[in-house]
Amino acid sequence: MQKPKRLLFLGILLVIIFFLINISFGSAAIPFEEVLKILSFQAEDSVEKYIVLSYRLPKAITAILVGSGLALSGLLMQTLFRNPLAGPYVLGLSSGASLGVALVILGSQFLGGLLTINLFNNTSIIIASSLGSFLVLLAVLVVARRVRDTMAILIIGLMFASFTAAAVSILSYFSDAEKLQQYIFWSFGSLGDLTWEEVIWLASSWFIGLSLSLLTIKPLNALLLGEAYAQSVGTQIKKNRILVILATSILAGSITAFAGPIAFIGLAVPHLARLIIKQSNHAFLFPACIILGSLLMLISDLIAQMPSFQFTLPINAVTSLFGAPVVIWLLVRKKKMSF
Repeated sequence: MQKPKRLLFLGILLVIIFFLINISFGSAAIPFEEVLKILSFQAEDSVEKYIVLSYRLPKAITAILVGSGLALSGLLMQTLFRNPLAGPYVLGLSSGASLGVALVILGSQFLGGLLTINLFNNTSIIIASSLGSFLVLLAVLVVARRVRDTMAILIIGLMFASFTAAAVSILSYFSDAEKLQQYIFWSFGSLGDLTWEEVIWLASSWFIGLSLSLLTIKPLNALLLGEAYAQSVGTQIKKNRILVILATSILAGSITAFAGPIAFIGLAVPHLARLIIKQSNHAFLFPACIILGSLLMLISDLIAQMPSFQFTLPINAVTSLFGAPVVIWLLVRKKKMSF
């Protein structure tokens, strides 16, 4: 078995191990053997079984979906724009989602009775976030059809992000402390607030985004040598650009809607995948990013809910606080960024 394949196999084993550890640890520790019994449907009804099946199992599955989806969408954006600093939210999707949520939470006092029914439940937040991301996606797709220069799309995406961030800032300035705190808590990100129904919706969006992404493997490999080369071998640049943007939008938009904006994973994991497997072929980078993103999100969630803690840390803070120094150290050791 070749080295990249061995590394991918090892990564899958680590994801399974940390998946089980993630379910075992928490504010109430559950023995590893009991977790295996519960997951294999051999355990009798108990408090531990209720905790695992109702809270920890959907949270662990959400961690895998979020980590893998953000990592994959980050890889798509970095290859499309040929920019190592590009991430899943570079098109302004996160800012659009944030504006949708801000309108629901912070803008209710301005919009009066339009937003008074079920104002702050989880469903309304998910719908508002999804609509915000979708509207930004439509704007970006319109631009992508009219603009030939890929870098121009990147700049326009950043402008959308700046515009929506400015609107959120204005809403924040005129909001009271209670609503502002609710919005800030949403911006921290969360993996543990989803019901099984919501996890299924997130998994469905993840599967659609992944399926679209798989169609872009060959075009992305061609783009590594430049758009001129990609066109010379028959790649339809505009069609595949829209496909990449659509796949990224479905992945990053749905994740933001269900789990909030989560930093670091989408930007850093593609670089870590390249460093570890030493491959630029997207046929290897795709599974590497999915595995590594899942693993890092499971570890981050484990750190956020360590049994010794009297509280749960925001997942958004954990991913950056513990992950960024590791990436800096790896890149300093590498000394040269491969792309």
